[in-house]
Amino acid sequence: MDLTETKLESPIGPLRLVATDGGLCRIAFESSSADLAAELERRFGGGRIAESGGRRAVLDRSRRALDRYFAGMPEDFGGIALDAGGSEFQRAVWAALTRIPCGETRSYGEIASEIRRPRAVRAVGSANRVNPLPVVVPCHRVIGGDGALGGYAGRADRKEWLLRHEARFPLVAGSAAQAAEQRRTVSTRSRVL
Repeated sequence: MDLTETKLESPIGPLRLVATDGGLCRIAFESSSADLAAELERRFGGGRIAESGGRRAVLDRSRRALDRYFAGMPEDFGGIALDAGGSEFQRAVWAALTRIPCGETRSYGEIASEIRRPRAVRAVGSANRVNPLPVVVPCHRVIGGDGALGGYAGRADRKEWLLRHEARFPLVAGSAAQAAEQRRTVSTRSRVL
């Protein structure tokens, strides 16, 4: 399978974006070329990095959306084709993550209940850990049931930065009271703000 790759400088460090013909398949934090190549080999078996107009267009849309997000503009990433792979369970978890509104958090237990697997809290954590599309599929918005940040494959300081960043986003529509409620919800549920 052919893949196309680009790099993006961001406030949380350099990101490497990779696309297949099906869409954006990986956002990697500072991983070495060898590590990323090994991961892509496991996922796609024999993939090679090559240019393609279609894949390049996906990467360009992804870069623009991420640039807007890091500039402080709420972004739903809905216009980006995704090719996350994963098991049926993982895809269900990742889909639930995309429904967490920007500036809010959910617990692992809440995600497990949402996907109708209330006893699968640990499995939800595992699916979060292997999410191939951090930021776009916002696994950073998932916290422990006690409000603790919990782990983050991209490092806890990045998770904290992303949550603080999103807490400052302007509301698309609403009053000052709604904005205050949104900030309160984020701060009390994540205990880092």
